[in-house]
Amino acid sequence: MLLTNKPFWRFYIAMMLVGVGAISFPAVSQHIETTHRDLEEVVIKGQLQHMMHGTGDASEHLKSQGVDFASAGGISSLRILRGMNDDRIKLLIDGATITSACGNHMNPALSYMDSSRVSVAEVVAGITPVSQGGDSIAGTIIIESEQPVFAENANGLIKTGSASAFGRSVNDNRGVALRLAVANQITSLTYTGTYDEADSYRDGKGNKVLDTLYRSESHSLTFGRKNDDSSLTLKLSHQKVPYQGFPNQYMDMVDNQSTGLNVQYLRDLSWGKLETSLNYHGVDHEMGFFTDEKPGAMPMVTEGRDYGYKIAGVIPTDTGSLRIGHEFQAFRTNDRWPAVPGSMMMGPNDYININDGERTRNAIYIETENALTEKWHTEFGVRYEHVISDTGDVQPYNDMMPGMDMGGMSMGGMMSMNLDAPAAMHFNSRDRRRTDNNVDVTAIARYAINSESQLEIGYARKTRSPNLYERYTWGRGTMAMTMISWFGDANGYVGDMDLEPETANTLSASLRWQNYSGAQLLVSSYYTRIDDYIDVQQIGTFNPRMAMQVSRPLLQFANTDANIYGVEVQGQLPLVNANGHELRLNSRLGYTRGERDDNMGDLYNIMPLNLNLGFEHSYKNWTSTLAMEWVDRKKHMDTRRLEAATDSYALVDLEVSYRWEKLALSLGLSNLLDRYYDMPLGGANYAGWLATDRTEQFGALPGEGRSVDIGIKYDF
Repeated sequence: MLLTNKPFWRFYIAMMLVGVGAISFPAVSQHIETTHRDLEEVVIKGQLQHMMHGTGDASEHLKSQGVDFASAGGISSLRILRGMNDDRIKLLIDGATITSACGNHMNPALSYMDSSRVSVAEVVAGITPVSQGGDSIAGTIIIESEQPVFAENANGLIKTGSASAFGRSVNDNRGVALRLAVANQITSLTYTGTYDEADSYRDGKGNKVLDTLYRSESHSLTFGRKNDDSSLTLKLSHQKVPYQGFPNQYMDMVDNQSTGLNVQYLRDLSWGKLETSLNYHGVDHEMGFFTDEKPGAMPMVTEGRDYGYKIAGVIPTDTGSLRIGHEFQAFRTNDRWPAVPGSMMMGPNDYININDGERTRNAIYIETENALTEKWHTEFGVRYEHVISDTGDVQPYNDMMPGMDMGGMSMGGMMSMNLDAPAAMHFNSRDRRRTDNNVDVTAIARYAINSESQLEIGYARKTRSPNLYERYTWGRGTMAMTMISWFGDANGYVGDMDLEPETANTLSASLRWQNYSGAQLLVSSYYTRIDDYIDVQQIGTFNPRMAMQVSRPLLQFANTDANIYGVEVQGQLPLVNANGHELRLNSRLGYTRGERDDNMGDLYNIMPLNLNLGFEHSYKNWTSTLAMEWVDRKKHMDTRRLEAATDSYALVDLEVSYRWEKLALSLGLSNLLDRYYDMPLGGANYAGWLATDRTEQFGALPGEGRSVDIGIKYDF
């Protein structure tokens, strides 16, 4: 692959120049709306590269709301909320669920939503209304792309657009985004296109962190139609990722192409509101190797298809509202590893990892909101989900059993360890259909202490059924097991089709305070007891790349019980508001602890105690931000996965931006002091280990060093 070939970079630059030169329309600025119930947004930035002009995935919009991210590819970081990761968090993109179609979750749902397209980013942690949850136990993240805009009168015509470009020095990151929209009073059409490319970044010592390069492009088209009592919105999207490195995985992404369709229809009726939606998302995904920074040869191909619909009615009552809904969501996938010609281990057959995998969810729910008095407000909801999982017969690379005799010559060495053939026979002999009946309950009470303070207490029972990879990955050979892992720990995994759904019981309490000057404070505490938490048990060890001095565990998914608890404190304090100058301090403190209930240690990838401080200053057309992030050393690790300890660190970021009429410019310094640090959620630096003599255990993945970040945006 020629990584220097950049045809789409030239294409987008040409489009922007033509658009800027030929069109002069009134500007409409994009609004990023982030809500935390009725507390205003508290913005804290530890990294500023996507603050105004960046593309990439939408993770930067969520960090200030308490979402952590485990390192993966450059646009495929995995979400973590209150110590629970990935599938345990419901992620709704324009109301739809998108499933990772990869044994390493290289294409998580958030990777399909480019940062420049986000108009709403909302995080509801822990006590999630049943209408926004289902098949999740940690909370819900709601991401919405830009909604259609319409002219205010029958003769009006809106023509808007914007063009932006940005760059970062730490990884030679460069990207562009183009937005064009036209609308009258009843019809709207918007196009958005982005291109994003980066080389491998450098750490605080100036060393290249291998296999962290990527390239991505995306296109979206939004059509809207409305009248007095109804609206129809249709969104089409397409994304292509020709390559993306994963430094903490054994494989890389060498192609990922997806197409999405989302249709929403809303109507006001005599009895209330009708909300309906229909969604489809298809992805063709391939893993392999594309760079000398992490060499290898092994193709893996996955096809995934998500489709579903939602119907809900919202009925006003004397004291609030009643919401009744039905949801259907289905995921189908095929995961195949093509045979490698001439390979003794990877042939002569294709390895069938998941064959016609099926995961279907049918749900109904009812939810009420009531204002009992002026001071008391309650929410209560019940949800039932019927989940069916199934898969067809599987196939190993070859059918040779351990120790099989080949023409009088016993198979020795590596081939004698072919454990996949008997594992496939055992898997195919079993009934693989599984049915789960899951019940969720949410109860929330809010009490207005006075005009400035509010107390909220809540309880939730949430349930999540195992995903297809947790239940149905079956290979017992070392190579097969190391191809299954979305944890970035460079270990090997195998599924268990008899896994039980996770059931989480959460108690939460929060105190909110806000006064007339704009000072705000939110203190939240939570405790979650998880029955049948899907963790791991060790079933063997292996030596990666035949490095006999290094041993890693082979793990099987297994149910256990676990406890997660913690506290979050967010605040905002105005410091100066005089003579046109505004200065405020934003802060966030987070602490989470996760433990198994059998005294077998800590849960994996829990963020240590961390503090963020952000000073924001504005004067006329100037805005500047000084952000500081401190993370404590990581001392609670999952020993079963050989999770690495990390030292404490502090980072300082600085950004200055200026807006003049339709033009906006920004200049930032990320990791201003060029501090070297290991990321507590970065996983194992496998790509870096490959470049050593391979006699030492894997180290942690380093973070980015100092970067000069520039951005420009023009509205037309």
